[in-house]
Amino acid sequence: MAGIDDTIATLETKLKQAKARKQQLEARKRAIDSKKNRANDTRRKILVGAAILAKVDRGEWPKARLLDMMNQTLTRLDDRALFDLDGKAEDAKQEPAQTPEQGQIVQPPTKTASFTPRPDTDEI
Repeated sequence: MAGIDDTIATLETKLKQAKARKQQLEARKRAIDSKKNRANDTRRKILVGAAILAKVDRGEWPKARLLDMMNQTLTRLDDRALFDLDGKAEDAKQEPAQTPEQGQIVQPPTKTASFTPRPDTDEI
């Protein structure tokens, strides 16, 4: 009976190895799918942005509307700097821009850091 027990033990070992390979392949497939989904999402965002920028360039979409949308949406200072937006988005939502009267001294708004993690990364 020792021969049968050895055969069973060998087959059980091979089964465990096959299951482990299957798990690795499934994990690799999930990682590939996830990477492809992120790449497609990034590509969609780029294409939407390119379409809107093209409309702004052709005069079909007011630049002020684009800047207002970006001002309300962007919270990270480095993102806001790309569009020459000052301060935080909360400041823009709370107080509409006011033009100073003749001779009035206007204090620049105080800048505070605004960091928001991106949804697809842990990066700040």
